[in-house]
Amino acid sequence: MSRKNSAWSALWSIIRRELNTFSTRPIFFVVMFVAPLGFLLFFTTLMEAGLPTKLPAALVDEDNTHVTRQLTRILGTMEETHFVMQTTSFTQAREAMQQGEVYAIFRIPKGTTEAALTQRQPVISFYTNDSYYIPASLLMKDMRKMSEMAGLAMTRATMQARGFRDDQIMGTLQPIVIESHPLGNAYLNYSVVLSNLLVPGLLMLVIMLTTSYALGMEWKRGSQKRLYAMSGRRTWVVILGKLIPQTIVYTIIMWLIDLMFYSYLQFPCHCGIPRMMLWGFLAVLASQGFGLLMFEAFPGQMRMAMSACSLLGVMQFSLAGFSFPVSAMYPPFQWLSNIFPLHHYFLIYMNQCLNGYSIAYVWFNVALLLLLFFLPQLFSFRLTDAFIHKKYRA
Repeated sequence: MSRKNSAWSALWSIIRRELNTFSTRPIFFVVMFVAPLGFLLFFTTLMEAGLPTKLPAALVDEDNTHVTRQLTRILGTMEETHFVMQTTSFTQAREAMQQGEVYAIFRIPKGTTEAALTQRQPVISFYTNDSYYIPASLLMKDMRKMSEMAGLAMTRATMQARGFRDDQIMGTLQPIVIESHPLGNAYLNYSVVLSNLLVPGLLMLVIMLTTSYALGMEWKRGSQKRLYAMSGRRTWVVILGKLIPQTIVYTIIMWLIDLMFYSYLQFPCHCGIPRMMLWGFLAVLASQGFGLLMFEAFPGQMRMAMSACSLLGVMQFSLAGFSFPVSAMYPPFQWLSNIFPLHHYFLIYMNQCLNGYSIAYVWFNVALLLLLFFLPQLFSFRLTDAFIHKKYRA
């Protein structure tokens, strides 16, 4: 009983020592509070509109007929396209694109209306500057829709000239009406997917780094043996004492992120905010386990451990699966993705939050998050050896 009381007393002493360290080193305040809240405010304000709108484009109408002018008015109503330049000179529009004033050019060549009315095949061309990938992709979608609308407008004008009724024209132009139902993200809001992964992902990276830094700082200051003695030579007491204050702080930050997303910004959350808070808590624990595992791989070497956390922590954004599907990657990268907390958090988020599926679909990812937290305990003997024998190497 006395050994148990001694262990808890040592744990409380290390926690108080860690809190005192936080209060005397401003870097912890900046990294643990300012940086995560900065990520949150930056991404939510950057993508506040949800989707880029009114992207500048140029319209080159060389035909300049009543049909093309009517088409131009329709094109001007597209949400993501804003014609900042309307001209009959393609050279002028090309120079504007080269100068970065417009991202796309929609060109209606001379004779388009005449060719359409005489049942010849007119050619409408559009150009996008793919050096700017996202604006170009969005404008490409609008331009493709515009070209289809242009063809339909020409056909409608031809059929009206031949005396067809409006119901006959619409039955020919659109014999099947298509309904679109985007699931999970009905408003096609970029921020729903990107902010929900980038902000927690950056927080996980910060957790990995501060976990390695908090432990490695003991070797840098030469206080690791004194800390080990304070714990009663119990490695698990040192680990818990160092990590519990960080766990509490980062869990509060993660929960604040959830409240910001699902309560204030009203992002879709089909599983409920409390459950997302639970997954966020598991993500915090898994990230700490990952950082601890990297420190055990390089015991006593703070710089090497933090470098490994930085390298792999950044890599997890590519292998998480939200920018490129993991199932389409080469098998070695598919296996490697399983070691990253962000990958499992992403799958849980997609299945639980966006789609509202049963927890049966994500139990494997939940189990791996817990495994990432408990796995470092199997290698704690390396940390014990480092406390006794390892010295800091610059």
